Amino acid sequence: MTDPKPSPATVETADPEATAVLNDDSFRPDAAALAAELAAAKQKSEEHFNQYVRVLAEFDNFRKRASRDLESAQRYALERFAQELLPALDGFELAIANAGSGDLKSLIEGQAATHRLLLKAFEKAGIVELDPAGRPFNPAEHEAMLAEPSSTLAPNTVVRTIQKGYVLNGRVLRPARVIVARAPDA
Repeated sequence: MTDPKPSPATVETADPEATAVLNDDSFRPDAAALAAELAAAKQKSEEHFNQYVRVLAEFDNFRKRASRDLESAQRYALERFAQELLPALDGFELAIANAGSGDLKSLIEGQAATHRLLLKAFEKAGIVELDPAGRPFNPAEHEAMLAEPSSTLAPNTVVRTIQKGYVLNGRVLRPARVIVARAPDA
């Protein structure tokens, strides 16, 4: 009696990495199951697309809201600074109006008071004064107007400040204009 020949689909091999060859009849897809899987995949794809569209819309709204908030913050920050400057402007206008009728001492006192108001407004806004006299020259914060020979100061040291500079939040608004020491002529 002859043993029926085993089909390749049922052949077990001793080698776990060996590939079994299937005959054409061994793979028959179930059309209904495949259609159900396809429908589920389409539904999941639509859900993911809808989530993507919602996230995209939320991000666009966030970007617009952040832009409006930034614009508003800048506008109101400038408004706060302007409110701090108004008393100084009032002081200047008062000094001009009384320049012909007031005495010199009261005019100087008024100008000093106006100067203090400006410094206070600058301080509240975070504007810091640069007056580097006696310190080493820093080209990031200073503008050298002149080099003057000096036997008392080291070369590249600021001898005096011609015009003060100002810094806002670590950024130079205006460099200090200075006279810098150099080695004396031999």
